[in-house]
Amino acid sequence: MARRVTLTFDNGPTPGVTDRILDVLAERGLRTTFFVVGLQLRDPARRALAERAFREGHWIGNHTMTHSVQLGRACYPEAPAREIGATQELIGALAHPDRLFRPYGAGGVISRELLSTAAVEYLVAGRYSCVLWSSVPHDWEPDVDWVGRCLADVGDQEWPVVVLHDLEGCAVGRLEELLDRLAERNVELTQELPEHCVPIRRGVAHAPLETFSSD
Repeated sequence: MARRVTLTFDNGPTPGVTDRILDVLAERGLRTTFFVVGLQLRDPARRALAERAFREGHWIGNHTMTHSVQLGRACYPEAPAREIGATQELIGALAHPDRLFRPYGAGGVISRELLSTAAVEYLVAGRYSCVLWSSVPHDWEPDVDWVGRCLADVGDQEWPVVVLHDLEGCAVGRLEELLDRLAERNVELTQELPEHCVPIRRGVAHAPLETFSSD
């Protein structure tokens, strides 16, 4: 049985980057999830890229409004509504039925600073699905062999969820190389999200939340 891998893209949409990624994925018949930043969707050109991704069968997830607030550190009560709810409103009809949400991880670290009790309650009440990750190869660092890191994670994990970025200078330059090397390893690229990276699904917690929730 082929090893399964889920690729995801964060922080866009970005003109000149997201469209190139969509082209590569379309050529190979692959679908993934784009976790978008709410502020990006206020720009018509960026919104158009999210709409294209949606039309082509990709899932659109919520990656906070500003990509600057770790909800586990936010001390103001309206933070979940501002960072999660307002972004979901901007996503609108592009949203996946499971209302996919990925918290801001400040470099991809899973810790108790990802969420607060108030944020968890907000996700549960709104029937969101919280999507985490198990591989962050640091594609934003120019001197890092992020493709090699990703392949190492794929070799070590039964079903990794990989975070790449549709930003300038990140994954787009070596995406085809990564896909080729995964194909050489008989890897099945899937759009599905494994349970171990979705501790809250449709508003129901399926795993202990203490490891990534403060309070």
